[in-house]
Amino acid sequence: MRKYEDTYRHKGLRKKLVDVLRAKGITDENVLTAINALPRHYFLDSAFDEIAYEDRAFPIGDGQTISQPYTVAYQTQLLQIKPFDKVLEIGTGSIYQATVLAEMGAQVFTIERQKNLYDKTKQFVFKSKYPNLKFFYGDGFEGLPTYGPFDKVIITAAAPFIPPKLMEQMKPSGKMVIPVDDEAGNYQRMLRLTKNADGSYTEEAFENFSFVPMLTGKNG
Repeated sequence: MRKYEDTYRHKGLRKKLVDVLRAKGITDENVLTAINALPRHYFLDSAFDEIAYEDRAFPIGDGQTISQPYTVAYQTQLLQIKPFDKVLEIGTGSIYQATVLAEMGAQVFTIERQKNLYDKTKQFVFKSKYPNLKFFYGDGFEGLPTYGPFDKVIITAAAPFIPPKLMEQMKPSGKMVIPVDDEAGNYQRMLRLTKNADGSYTEEAFENFSFVPMLTGKNG
């Protein structure tokens, strides 16, 4: 059984990470406070304990990664999270992004298509601390129609297109943050989509990123 410890050293490394994110342009203090509060080393294999607070992605198995802290902070900042926002996340992965949202007071519904990763959510170290975090095994392109509509939607994988069913499950004036493939599939442009009353959406484009692909169906 793994023993979890959050030492003064870990907390100091977290503070340095927050300083790095602030220097890179993250200005939402609520996002930075949440990242400072969360022991990222808990979300990684203990072998990564020494480097867990470097601003980079790490493998978590099944071909997936825990996103770079800057990417997590960037997407979260674009979402403009308010307490009690109902948020749909596509791609649970390590649970780190979802926990940042839960720490900020959002009601988080997160879907994972990889059965092995989903099964690990049953042993999630913070299960009792974040009752506002709900886990689902399923196809991210389908969303969670029975739990919608959602105030916000966040996709943490490279989408080949904007999934229409996810747009349908958003409230009017709701926001989606999604990395969408360029035509060659070499990188993704981060988009923020705001749903209009007539069901159409307004699009804002931001920086380029590199994500693992968003795939249809379930695996496992």
